Amino acid sequence: MKLTSFYPVICTTRLAESRDFYTGLLGFDMTFEADWYVSLCHPGETGFELALLDHTHPTLPEGYRTPAEGLLLNFEVEDVDAEWERLVLQEKLEPVLGLRSEDFGQRHFIVADPNGVLIDVITPIPPSAEYVEQYFPE
Repeated sequence: MKLTSFYPVICTTRLAESRDFYTGLLGFDMTFEADWYVSLCHPGETGFELALLDHTHPTLPEGYRTPAEGLLLNFEVEDVDAEWERLVLQEKLEPVLGLRSEDFGQRHFIVADPNGVLIDVITPIPPSAEYVEQYFPE
């Protein structure tokens, strides 16, 4: 399969709140907006897209018209400590996992969007000796 695009679509009961969260706090721009669907892209980046869909919309098969759950989105950034300062300390988002460094090679924290979708904000760090062998060469 040759992909021309790939992006998650979050099925939601909170379309406007979700739009405001991703545009206002995470820096996405809107590329399309209807009362049932919002398409977003991150400015200056290629391939970083996200969409929001009213979970009751008829484009979804009837048995699948439910809000998203159990979803974790990873956002890798240059400076996770600066994002912690901005999102948690200044914007007052409640962390569901505090800022910490992991032996497997991440410094990160987790917040939730208005739907309960987890947003893992990450800066890669060197892994511990225990994990370094588990990485494949680039």
